[in-house]
Amino acid sequence: MKLHHLRNATLVIETETDVILVDPMLGKRKTIPPFTLFRYKPKRNPLVALPKNSRDILSKVTICLITHLHPDHIDKAGEVFLRRKSIPVICSSKDENALSKRGLNILQSLNYWEAKEFLDGKITGIPAVHGYGFIAKLMGNVMGFHIELPNEKSVYISSDTIFTEHVQKVLIEFKPDIAVVACGTARLDFGQPLLMRINDILKFTALAPGKVFANHLEALNHCPTTRSELRLAFSQNNLLDKVAIPSDGTSVTY
Repeated sequence: MKLHHLRNATLVIETETDVILVDPMLGKRKTIPPFTLFRYKPKRNPLVALPKNSRDILSKVTICLITHLHPDHIDKAGEVFLRRKSIPVICSSKDENALSKRGLNILQSLNYWEAKEFLDGKITGIPAVHGYGFIAKLMGNVMGFHIELPNEKSVYISSDTIFTEHVQKVLIEFKPDIAVVACGTARLDFGQPLLMRINDILKFTALAPGKVFANHLEALNHCPTTRSELRLAFSQNNLLDKVAIPSDGTSVTY
């Protein structure tokens, strides 16, 4: 199994038989307004272009998972790509109507903790809480996914979430071989962070039974945590050997 990191939370899981796209934000630089105006510099998003090899990687995609509706996870360009190629989509049942109205081909939708057949294996919808405190309510519903495919490593895409008892349950009981965690510590102009703080990222990584894949970094104006800061924190806590912090356009083979 190979995980291709494109940008932010957009990744592609390549198996022997399938190529799974996750959260396609495929637009050009500066196509989305800033997410903060005061706390961090009001730069338009995404801050960086898609890597040059993304077209080749995307050309192989056979199916798509969408964790939630925020524009840094599914943007206009991502929708166009999915519609044009009629790529089947799997999403939360709470997002099914909205995505259908955008003309996407919803193959199936999931409820939290519901397991369904998926590419000869199974996929389970996992609750995600997008922020500490009251901000999570404003952020709306988010779903993580736990994927088990025959003859492949299991993958937990935790999505935009803080560390919760749901996350802990997946790491301990499902024992994913690979756990993807959003590490940008995003914040709006008000409220607490929308993603795990560093101490929770470290807790997640220590608890993960297998390897950790860190993403949601250095692509949006409201995500201050850098790859180098993250690498240092992992190193200081003797966790670096468990973690991949891929640059845009690179892949990790598991």
